[in-house]
Amino acid sequence: MTQLRPAVFLDRDGTLNVDRAYLTRPEQMQLLPGVGAAVARLRSAGFVCVVVTNQSVVGRGMMSEADLQIVHAEMTRQLEASGASLDGIYHSPHVADHPDRKPAPGMLLRAAAELQLDLASSWMIGDTPRDMLAGQDAGCRGCILVRTGHPFDEAQLALSVPLHIADDLTAAVTIILQATPNPHS
Repeated sequence: MTQLRPAVFLDRDGTLNVDRAYLTRPEQMQLLPGVGAAVARLRSAGFVCVVVTNQSVVGRGMMSEADLQIVHAEMTRQLEASGASLDGIYHSPHVADHPDRKPAPGMLLRAAAELQLDLASSWMIGDTPRDMLAGQDAGCRGCILVRTGHPFDEAQLALSVPLHIADDLTAAVTIILQATPNPHS
């Protein structure tokens, strides 16, 4: 039987890259500072790194699935140029409520089944409350909200969902690594 592995689920826009309204072209893809090194640190620590991203631009007809794959290829190229790589990219093209569209946990659950991931040892990092809800509802060990994307009300969040708040992905990775001294075990 295959041993389940811990993962870090990563939102895309506002977490890994500059959040642009409806990113539809590869030249719009710009990783945030330190993202490549942060992902590489997670991988070195034994975490599987998986992007889970709502992409209603496909459902709205603003880009095709093939166009989205080109944008993701550019993101992957930029990560690899920084010495980092991903284990998977999952997206939801749906505009309205759907089991795969965050805040629903469908993408995380599908990735966990397909990649043999241990959700109870995994983390979700994103820039919106819907990312936190997806991680929580999937059964992740922890959720970290980063300040690099959408603005949010920290006081309101502190009352509703147990989570960490970090300035950026680098700080979020530090929280995870401090909470998980030996993720290989």
